Amino acid sequence: MPVKVNRMAPGDDHDRELQRAFDGQAARFEAAPVQSDPAALARLVAFARLPPGARVIDGGCGPGLVAEAFLEAGHSVHGVDLSPEMLVRARQRCARFGARASFQQGSIFEVKTSTPFDAAVSRFVLHHLRDPAALLAAQAMLVRPLGAVIACDQSGDPDREVACRHDAIERGRDRTHMSVLSPQALLQAMAAAGLTQLELVEEPFELDFDEWFDRGTPSLPKAEVRSLILSGRCRTLDPHPRPDGCITLRCLRFLARGIRPG
Repeated sequence: MPVKVNRMAPGDDHDRELQRAFDGQAARFEAAPVQSDPAALARLVAFARLPPGARVIDGGCGPGLVAEAFLEAGHSVHGVDLSPEMLVRARQRCARFGARASFQQGSIFEVKTSTPFDAAVSRFVLHHLRDPAALLAAQAMLVRPLGAVIACDQSGDPDREVACRHDAIERGRDRTHMSVLSPQALLQAMAAAGLTQLELVEEPFELDFDEWFDRGTPSLPKAEVRSLILSGRCRTLDPHPRPDGCITLRCLRFLARGIRPG
C-alpha cells in the first residue's frame, strides 16, 4: 500500500516501483487473509479510540480495507495511495458510504485540507519507506492538535543481525521492502515525528508461506527465499513446516498510537 516517502519530485524511482508493484499485486493483496481479516481490522479500529464521527486520513490506503473498517464504525475517511489499481478497488469497496468516503491518487505530502483531520492511520506501509519518521510527521501535520496518528505494521527484531536477516528475506519476497522496524525503532520514529503519549502493543498473526510469497514482487526465486526462511529462527518471522510440506510463518505486528501535542 504505497505512499510517497519524502518530498522528492514526482517520478522518484522507488515511488514508481511501488506503484508498479502494487498495481500488479492489487487483486491478490485485497484477497489475502492477513489483509482482509475482519477481527484484526476491528482491533485496529478499537485501538485507535477515535471520537464518534471522526475524520480520518488513511495513508497508503490500498484497496480500502482499512478505510471500510473505519467507515463501518461511523467515521469519514480520505484515502491516499500511489497505485491507481488499488484506488479503483477502494472506491468500489467503499462506494456504499457515499460522501463519507473519498480517495486520492498521489502522496500524503500532497494532501491539502482547510480542516485538519481528527486522526491519521497507516497499515503495512512503514516497512516500504526509506524514512518512516517522515511519513509519521506528515500525517501528524494533517491532524488537529490532540489528534491521533495510528500505525500498524510488521514488528522487527531488536537484534541487528536477526533484523538484517529478516529484511533480506522480505526483500527477496518483495523488492519494494525497505526495513522492518523493531518496536523500539518505531517508538523512536514516532517521537522524532513530534508525537507524544506513545502506545504500542504487539499481536501475533500467521502467514502461509506460499500465499505470502506468491502475492509479492520477488527479487529472488521462491526456493531461495524458502531456504533462507528455514535456515534460522526469528521471533517475528518464525517458520513452522507442516506435514503437507508447506510452511506456516508465525509473525508479530505492532499497533502504535501517538498524539499530536495541543
